[in-house]
Amino acid sequence: MHDILLKPKQLFVALKSWEAQVNHPAMTPGAVAVITGAAAGIGLAAATKFARMGLKVCIADLAEDRLAPAADVLKAASPSGAANILAVAVDVSRLDEVQRLEAAVREQFGGTDILMNNAGVQPGSGIFGPVANWERILAVNLWGVIHGSRVFGPSMINRGRPGLVINTGSKQGITTPPGDPAYNIAKAGVKVFTEALQHELRNTPGCLLSAHLLIPGFVFTGLTAKGRTEKPAGAWTPEQTADFMLERLAAGDFYILCPDNDSPRQLDERRILWSAGDIVENRPALSRWDSDYSGAFADFANGQASKP
Repeated sequence: MHDILLKPKQLFVALKSWEAQVNHPAMTPGAVAVITGAAAGIGLAAATKFARMGLKVCIADLAEDRLAPAADVLKAASPSGAANILAVAVDVSRLDEVQRLEAAVREQFGGTDILMNNAGVQPGSGIFGPVANWERILAVNLWGVIHGSRVFGPSMINRGRPGLVINTGSKQGITTPPGDPAYNIAKAGVKVFTEALQHELRNTPGCLLSAHLLIPGFVFTGLTAKGRTEKPAGAWTPEQTADFMLERLAAGDFYILCPDNDSPRQLDERRILWSAGDIVENRPALSRWDSDYSGAFADFANGQASKP
């Protein structure tokens, strides 16, 4: 078989044709994407991909000093350069600041087509640990998503264009492992809120906006590094996670359940089924981590038992 060589113009047309097949209808050049928690990690990876597609991109994060270099990355990635990039320092836990963000995007770009509520913190928590940690985690990880969706959602619906609200959840909000209860509770809330949001949107006449729950696997970011400077073998990069997200959005997935190099989808599914089985089977809370049930869970995870 002979190799097929395409001239630059032919290659450009072929790539645009491919993008039209794999991208969600909201991801068209000139559309507007807003990503919170986008100074680094998954947020910046997603913002960079949107910028390369020719979207107008607004990134929001807490620290202005982290936003500036992130904005430079996006300006270099965007075919239109700085004209299509906006960076705004925002504390998503504060309703007034999220309202200010929405107004800034409207003034600069005319509105929003894609909203990615991605900002998150993980200072750690314990059941009887510092209340300040609990308050901050819930304020950013849960209320940040609620604020963003409620502030941006109505005007996004009114635009009458295909649009997306992507809320970053966590597997910890589904299987709720011991160790960081505040984080688990916040992410469980994001799951429930996003499900309710999608139900609302699909029952709104004429609405072309849909909500989606991003459920990352083990991703090597500043939030998960914990002092490490090299990516663990089991982790995905933020770019891999963003690529998977775009692929599954194009496929129409609501639950974007990301694997990683340690946990294939099949294992995630077994863990989720086992957690639901705690209620159905009336097992002890978090039985997966109970010594009396650890053997049974191991068998179930390995497919040696059909009942969760």
